[in-house]
Amino acid sequence: MLKDIQSPAQLKELSLDQLNALAQEIRDELIKTVSENGGHLASNLGIVELTIAMHCVFDCPEDKFVFDVGHQSYVHKLLTGRYERFETLRREGGLSGFPDAAESPYDCFVAGHASTAISAALGMARTREIMHGQNRVVAVVGDGALTGGMCYEALNDAGQSEIPMTVILNDNEMSISKNVGALSRYLNGLRQSKGYRAFKRGVRRWLEKVPKIGVPIFRFIEKLRDALKSLVIDGKFFEALGFVYLGPIDGHDIKHLIRVLRRARDDRRPVLVHVITQKGRGYRPAENHPDQYHGVAPFYIDSGKRRSSDSTASCGKIAAHQLSEMADADIRISVISAAMVDGTGMAEFQQRHPDRFFDVGIAEEHAVTMAAGMAATGMKPYVAIYSTFLQRSYDQMLIDVCRCSLPVTFLLDHAGFVGADGRTHQGLFDLSFMRSMPNLVIAAPRDVRELKKLIDLSATMNAPMAIRYPKDGLDLGAGLASQMPMEVGKWELLSDGEDVMIFAVGPMVQIAMQAAIELMGRQVRAGVVDACFIKPMDEELLLKKAAGVQLVVTLEENSVIGGLGEGVAHVLSERGVNNRRMLILGAPDRFVSHARISQQRHASGLSREDICRRILEAMDEIHGGER
Repeated sequence: MLKDIQSPAQLKELSLDQLNALAQEIRDELIKTVSENGGHLASNLGIVELTIAMHCVFDCPEDKFVFDVGHQSYVHKLLTGRYERFETLRREGGLSGFPDAAESPYDCFVAGHASTAISAALGMARTREIMHGQNRVVAVVGDGALTGGMCYEALNDAGQSEIPMTVILNDNEMSISKNVGALSRYLNGLRQSKGYRAFKRGVRRWLEKVPKIGVPIFRFIEKLRDALKSLVIDGKFFEALGFVYLGPIDGHDIKHLIRVLRRARDDRRPVLVHVITQKGRGYRPAENHPDQYHGVAPFYIDSGKRRSSDSTASCGKIAAHQLSEMADADIRISVISAAMVDGTGMAEFQQRHPDRFFDVGIAEEHAVTMAAGMAATGMKPYVAIYSTFLQRSYDQMLIDVCRCSLPVTFLLDHAGFVGADGRTHQGLFDLSFMRSMPNLVIAAPRDVRELKKLIDLSATMNAPMAIRYPKDGLDLGAGLASQMPMEVGKWELLSDGEDVMIFAVGPMVQIAMQAAIELMGRQVRAGVVDACFIKPMDEELLLKKAAGVQLVVTLEENSVIGGLGEGVAHVLSERGVNNRRMLILGAPDRFVSHARISQQRHASGLSREDICRRILEAMDEIHGGER
């Protein structure tokens, strides 16, 4: 049936048996495509029946579906006319792994980060009220999103507004890492036991077989149960915020889901529907290890093992091992994660030093200010966080950490291009917003050897520091291992050049060296400097090497606006070094779409070939085309 569905309106014509069969088809397609392309698997396997029920009850795209984060929208894509293109998921030019308004009118909001859906949905509901519209608005949030404070700001506002809207709480007991905190314990109290749910299904099936009176009796029992629950405990928290609470509901029972969602749709108040789902449902490896199958690389379906034999080490795991060793001897060292224990590679530290590891949930702002409090009272905290998520705690980083010059170290994982995760997850803006922060030392290692040295250095720092690195570690080999002691603000000259000097940072150092070798064969003598410290800069080495060449080039996996290049240009201008030409090469001033990292670099003019071409073109201009 799946290949024939061009519109979700077709679902309304299917029988319950057909809908259940369709759910299995969707799971098969999810497993097949994600095994080839990688992506978010466990969360999508868990939301199949719920998404089907939503489309059976509501009329999308007139009714608006806002998926929190959006990584669980694959089923929605399959049901909204994108089956034919689903095999292109996360590939260059193909379907995005997140909702994308440019991709389909059924995607009304582009998210990518957690805890935003209720706010966006409330905004849409308020627009509807102002415009006297009739459409419904539905926000789908995971229980992990409720560890983020923005959800409560939105729930509080929506509840007091009494504007009709539906919030579906997809409760699978996990976000990426296992949920933490008081709210998680509260939801555990609301969930029905598996034994009770099985007993309830058995009673329902038995009563449904009783002619005429069976179904009415069961519906009466359900209404009585809901009334008793609301009087005793269930949902009091959400009701106190002004929501009608319905649940908990079995998230894999399409018939019951449709009945409850219709009730929510027809209510003229804000309604929260609490749905219990199983993350990874229908694929045993994902059921057993939902955290490992949240976001996966391509894998073999039969075994669940990764297709790639690439043994590249994770920078996060290398950092975790280094910190674990240091923490053995220094009780001050602690690590804070914002629901990304495995994503940032910090599982080893959690296991070895559980009393000094803190997973605060999807609460980046809280994580940073808590780190500030720890540093202010004698600890040496490390905040392990993705570059894209650190953006959410800009204010806390600036005011609570940097203003007080507290010794908090930020470990920025997934910096630079991130491949198939796409526009919302690129780590291309951190250098730009961090360079403006007083007292902050910013560094980016060229490989894992330099990463270890920077972490060692951070332990001696009595000031805030940020170390940014990509997901996958690169080892340039012992021959390129620095023999210099790591010193704040000192760069390293890797090769000298008389015509061109390339100042590169992070993984771009390797590409700069490859470009320099190719340029040598084109009679251009290019040197390379590892500009490991973006702030403070090594002004002495910069001025010395820039003054003697015809062309200065900066190379970074960061936006061209506000990064290393602009910092270098500012220093040269201030010191009166007037090169005839300067090339600032970095990510373009746009959001970079999903593709392989090599493709993203090429599209941004940052491949080895592109860099050589642009340098040769600049040299031709300098020499009037006579080089």
